[in-house]
Amino acid sequence: MPAPSNTPDLRGALHGLDRRRFLTVSAAATALAFTTGLPRTGAFAAPAGSAADITSDPFTLAVASGDPLPDSVLLWTRLAPLPLEPTGGMPPARFDVAWEVARDAAFTRVVRRGTAAAHTEFNHSVHAEVRGLDAATEYFYRFRVGRWISPVGRTRTAPPVGAAVSSLTFALASCQRYDQGYYTAYAHLAREDVDAVFHLGDYLYEYAVNSSGGARAYTEPLPAHLNHETVTLDDYRARYGLYKSDPDQIAAHLAHPFIVTWDDHETENNYAGDIPENSVPPEEFLVRRAAAYRAYWENQPLRLPQQPSGPDLKLYRRLQWGRLAQFDILDTRQYRTNQANGDGWKVPSAESEAESMTLPGNEQEQWLIDGWRRSSALWNVVPQQVTFSRRDHPSGDGTRSMDSWDGYPASRRRIIEGWKASEQSNLMVLTGDVHVHYGFDIHDDFDDPSSRIMGTEIVTSSITSGGNGAEHPANWAAYLERNPHMKFYNGLRGYTTVSLDAAGAEITYKNVPYVSTPGAPLTVGGRFFTASGKPGLVPA
Repeated sequence: MPAPSNTPDLRGALHGLDRRRFLTVSAAATALAFTTGLPRTGAFAAPAGSAADITSDPFTLAVASGDPLPDSVLLWTRLAPLPLEPTGGMPPARFDVAWEVARDAAFTRVVRRGTAAAHTEFNHSVHAEVRGLDAATEYFYRFRVGRWISPVGRTRTAPPVGAAVSSLTFALASCQRYDQGYYTAYAHLAREDVDAVFHLGDYLYEYAVNSSGGARAYTEPLPAHLNHETVTLDDYRARYGLYKSDPDQIAAHLAHPFIVTWDDHETENNYAGDIPENSVPPEEFLVRRAAAYRAYWENQPLRLPQQPSGPDLKLYRRLQWGRLAQFDILDTRQYRTNQANGDGWKVPSAESEAESMTLPGNEQEQWLIDGWRRSSALWNVVPQQVTFSRRDHPSGDGTRSMDSWDGYPASRRRIIEGWKASEQSNLMVLTGDVHVHYGFDIHDDFDDPSSRIMGTEIVTSSITSGGNGAEHPANWAAYLERNPHMKFYNGLRGYTTVSLDAAGAEITYKNVPYVSTPGAPLTVGGRFFTASGKPGLVPA
C-alpha cells in the first residue's frame, strides 16, 4: 500500500482500534497505514491545481447519486482522465469542482449551485451533499471543472418523513464480475421507471482481469497492472476505474439514485470481520481491508458519515420513504464472527449453532431490532447481502452454507424473535450474493413448513457473475423439493424490481438470456405478489 500523501497522525491511526486488534499491529508502519489521510491545511496542504492542467475529459466515470433524503441527495463524481490508472491520470493537487442541480435536464431552472473540493488524498473523488431541496422531487445534476462538463444525471429526493405515500418502486442488483460478461442488464435497468436502486454487494471483484477482459475478449489489451488480485490501495483504485467505466453501468447510475452496501469481494472472498480468507497475518489483512474500504467510499455515492476511519467504515444505516417503507441497510461482513466448520457447505454442528455466532455483530443486531420497535412504516425492508432463509443442499447430504445465515442460526433466531416482538406486519429481506433469483417465505420455524410465515425474502441474481447461467440449473427440481419455502428459483442473470403499496408488494424477476456477448434482450423470469398483512409469495 502506498504511503499516505500527507504526514499522518498516529493518534488517528490508533483511534477506534480495540486492544486485541491493536496488539496485532506489530509495527508503526502498519499502524500508520490505518490513517484516514484526511486532507491537510496550511503548510501540509496539497497545492491547488489549475483546471488548465486537465487536458482531457476528467469525467470518464460520469456521475452518480445516492442515499436520498427528503431535503437532500448525495452527488458523486471522480476526476479520472485515465480511469484505468491508480491516480486516474490526475496530478497530485486539489481541484475545485462546481456542481449544480436543476428541475430540468436543460438546466434552465437551476435550484442549487455549489463547489466541492476534489482532493488528491481521496483519489479526486467528490461527495457533494446537496441540501435545501424539495421532498419527493425529481432533479437533474452535473459537475464542471474548467472547460469540462460532466454528463447529466437524474435523481430524486425521498418523501417527507411521516408523509402518506401511495407507492414506491425500486430495483435490486448485485454481483457484477467484470471479466465474466457484459453489463447488459444495467442497460435495461437504466430504462426502468424506479425510485431507487439497491446494490446488495459484490460491486467489485478482487480477482485478476487479464488483458482481454476475460469473457469480454477485447482486441485492445487492458493494462497489465489489472492482471493480479487487488491488495493495495492502488490496486483497488485501478479496479474501480475499470468497473465504473462500463457504459451500461454508467447509464444506470445516470438514471437512478443508488443505495449501496458491500459483500465480500469488494475486499476479499468470504472474509469475516478482521479474519481473511487465506492465512496471512491479521495486521496484513487489516491493511488490505483499510485500502479496500477507502477505495469503496471513494467510488460510491456515500455520505460523510460513511467516510472510513482506517480499517473501519460504518456502512449500516436507515432510510425512510414516508410512512410507506423503512429501509434498514445492513453490513454482514465487517462485524461477523468467523464462519464455522471451516466455511463452505457443511453439516451444521455445535460450533455453527452456538449462541455466540453473529452475522451482523451484536451491536448491529440490536440496532436493527430497535429500529423495528420504533418504526411507523407499513413495510420494513432489510437490504443485505447473504441468504437469510434456510437452504438445505439439493443433494440431501444435510449440508448448509456456513457463509450465509444458515451458518449463524442463533443470530437469525434473534432477528426473527426481534421481529415478532416488534409486532410489525410486513417484513421483506433483500439479498444478493448467490448469482440466482430466489423467492422465499420466511418461516418462524424452518423445520416446520406449517409454522407462521414471518415475511418474504427476495434474492436477486447477478448482473454477470457466474457467466450466462440457465433458467433451470441442474439442481432446480431437487432444490425446490428440499426447500418447500423456496417459491421461486431461476439461474439466469438479471435484476429484480419491487413495487410496494398499501395492498402489497409485486416482485418481478427480470433476466437476460446471456452475458457472454452484448445486446441481450430482457425477459420476465417470474412475477409474484405478497399481500400487506398476510405474508407469503404467490404467483402474480
